[in-house]
Amino acid sequence: MKRVVLFLITNLAVMIVLGVVLSILMSVFGISNRSLGGILMISTVFGFGGALISLFMSKWMAKKSTGAYVIEQPRNETEHWLMTTVARQAEQVGIKMPEVAIYDSPEMNAFATGPSKNNSLVAVSTGLMHNMTRDEAEAVLAHEVSHVANGDMVTLTLIQGVVNTFVIFISKVLAGIVDNFLNSDEEGENSGGSWTYFIFDMIFQIIFGILASVVVAYFSRKREFAADSGAAQLVGAHKMRAALERLRTNHESQLEGSMMAFGIASGKSIADMFASHPPLEQRINALK
Repeated sequence: MKRVVLFLITNLAVMIVLGVVLSILMSVFGISNRSLGGILMISTVFGFGGALISLFMSKWMAKKSTGAYVIEQPRNETEHWLMTTVARQAEQVGIKMPEVAIYDSPEMNAFATGPSKNNSLVAVSTGLMHNMTRDEAEAVLAHEVSHVANGDMVTLTLIQGVVNTFVIFISKVLAGIVDNFLNSDEEGENSGGSWTYFIFDMIFQIIFGILASVVVAYFSRKREFAADSGAAQLVGAHKMRAALERLRTNHESQLEGSMMAFGIASGKSIADMFASHPPLEQRINALK
C-alpha cells in the first residue's frame, strides 16, 4: 500500500509539473495543441519530461519504496565489508563512491539507481546477504557498480524518453484521423475535442505502449550482459557465474520499474521479449 500511494502521489505531482511547463511553452511559442507542432510538443514534454523526472528522483524513490537503510557509518562487520567492497570497485571503474544501502526482503537481489555515474545508489537485500557467500555477494556488487559505470540509468532513460514520445505522438495523430473520419458529418466538431478522440488516443497508447516495452526490454537485456561482463572483469568470471547459479533458487523479485531493470534478478515475464533480464542460463553461458 505504501508503494502504491507513493507511486500515485509522485505521478500526480509529475503530471501537474509537466502540465504547467507545457502550458507555459504553448503560450510562449503560440502553438495550438491541436496542430502537429502542438502534438509533438505535448509528446516530447510528457515523453521525455516524465522519464527525466523519474531519473532525477530515482534515488529518493528507491529509498522510500523499499525502505532502504543507507549506511553512513558501518554498525557491524557486514556493513563495513559492503562499504569497503563498493568503494574498491568504484575506484577500479573510475566513478565516485555510490551510496550503499540495505533493504529488508527475503529475495536475493540488489539494484543500482541514480541520475548519473557520480550520483548513484547501490542497494542489497537482506536475503542476499544471508544466503550468498562473500564471493557471490562481491560479484553481485560488481554487477551493480558496472551498471553505474556504464551509465545504464541514463541510457535507458533516454531510450524510454524516445519511445514514450513516439508512442504519444503517433497515438494522438492516429486518434485525430479516426476522430475526423467518424465525425466528418458533424458540424462544429473539432479534432481532439470529442470523446471518440480521447478513447482512441487511450487505445492506441496502450497498443503502442506494449510494443514500445519490447524495445526497452531488448536494450535492458543487452545492458545486463554488459554488466555481467563488467563484473567478471572486476572480480572474476567464476564468481559471477557462482552468483548467477545461486539465483536459480531465488524468490521471485519484488522490485519494480527501474529498480527491477538494474537489479541482479528480475521477476518472471510472460515472454522473453518483455523480460528486462535474459534467462539465467544464457547469462551463465555468456560468461564461459
